[in-house]
Amino acid sequence: MTLPFGNSLESLVTDALEGFARAHPDTVEHVREHGFLTARHSAPARRVGLVSGGGSGHEPLHVGFVGAGMLDAACPGRIFSSPHNRQVFEASRAVAREDGVVHLVKNYTGDRINFGIAAERLAHEQLPCSTVLIDDDVASDSAEIAAGRRGTGATVLVEKLLGAAADTGLGRQELAELGADLVGRSRTLSVASAAHTAPATGLPAFTLREDELEYGVGIHGERSGRTVQRGTADELVREMTETLVRALGLRRGASVVLLVNGLGAATRLELYAALRDVTRVLDAHGVATERALAGDYVTALDMRGFSVTLLEADGATLDLYDAPAHTPAWSR
Repeated sequence: MTLPFGNSLESLVTDALEGFARAHPDTVEHVREHGFLTARHSAPARRVGLVSGGGSGHEPLHVGFVGAGMLDAACPGRIFSSPHNRQVFEASRAVAREDGVVHLVKNYTGDRINFGIAAERLAHEQLPCSTVLIDDDVASDSAEIAAGRRGTGATVLVEKLLGAAADTGLGRQELAELGADLVGRSRTLSVASAAHTAPATGLPAFTLREDELEYGVGIHGERSGRTVQRGTADELVREMTETLVRALGLRRGASVVLLVNGLGAATRLELYAALRDVTRVLDAHGVATERALAGDYVTALDMRGFSVTLLEADGATLDLYDAPAHTPAWSR
């Protein structure tokens, strides 16, 4: 199939990576032979390389967060498909430091398998590797789902915070423990009024009526167990936020980092309005919104929807959030 604005499905990811590297030559390098990106600059105090990756179609995740203060390398697979273990292995070898590497892996079967194989190959070469598994999605938190919670919006926050921690010189095990703690303090919920367009067919991945919303959708177009009637935006956001507050067990006096993330086709106007509604619910609970972001960070091609992520934060977390970073999609 030929895409409207791409040469072919087979070449699209490679073509896009080359274009991305040409757009940001001072920040990233494209290792074309093995299909990954590396950061051109990072803090000299780093003792550990940070490697993440996953299917393409979620841009700017993960490639947009390669650079100073965040990831050392990102491995993009085909659209909505895991990177090959060879990509992960070669990227890990390229950016490993004196204390090895940490893999940041979203909880999907393909990602876990391929990052796991790469870790085994690294161990064979005596390159130490630890893994942080990101599983923040509330909608897939069910005993009926064997794979467990999916990795979604919290991924970008974990990449930012661990990047800052790595810049302070923390070791591999310390970073892995911090990463697990951050994931445990994060939860995300996503909704959509329309599915993404499936590249292979040019058709919507699923269909909804004009008065319906998919409540708890996944970032690959996975449907949830709930299709709901569309009400007002503040009612929807209130339910989403209340669900996240309960999932994290947030109490009065708690503090959070908030991410309102566009899934591809929601406008900034809508995202900022949703952010306002989230903060009003948090205010009513006595939960302080210490930092907040709105924009497209973890997308699902052109899905018409958004996600809300809360990460419970203490002073140390906020210091890591505020630490400088310079990547194509995060510059603070």
